[in-house]
Amino acid sequence: MTSIRTILHPTDFSEQSGFAFRLACSLARDYHARLILLHTFTPAPLIYGEGFVPPDPQSIKEDLRAQLEALPAEDSGIRVERRLEEGSPAPEILCVAQEANADLIVMGTHGRTGLSRLLMGSVAERVVRRALCPVLTVKTPVSETAETLQPAGTEALV
Repeated sequence: MTSIRTILHPTDFSEQSGFAFRLACSLARDYHARLILLHTFTPAPLIYGEGFVPPDPQSIKEDLRAQLEALPAEDSGIRVERRLEEGSPAPEILCVAQEANADLIVMGTHGRTGLSRLLMGSVAERVVRRALCPVLTVKTPVSETAETLQPAGTEALV
């Protein structure tokens, strides 16, 4: 059986990441593993113009740090490390996974397909293709997706 000692959970603070975070917490609890919460950000380019005041990069970084610190682990016994990294998401996730010797990456996916995936790209797909460890991708749970797809007045067959 594979030993899981370190789990990396990259988050973009979305609903999909929230589902993946809860799963990562459960796995960390069950395997007595260290959980690394990671958020990557790309600073906006500074554009100056008449009457435009650019946001303070340090303030943005502090706000992101506060969001990351506010994510509560479901169990107080889980060892949680929080990291905020600057850069492009997929390469930063892969770099942190390698630095931390992650045994598993648990991340949410937006489940885009077709043209939107082509135009937007898929961080999860790039991580899955290049990671040296297993990657578990998590979409919105089926029961919640089924509820939103049901016509009014019908019940989901779950």
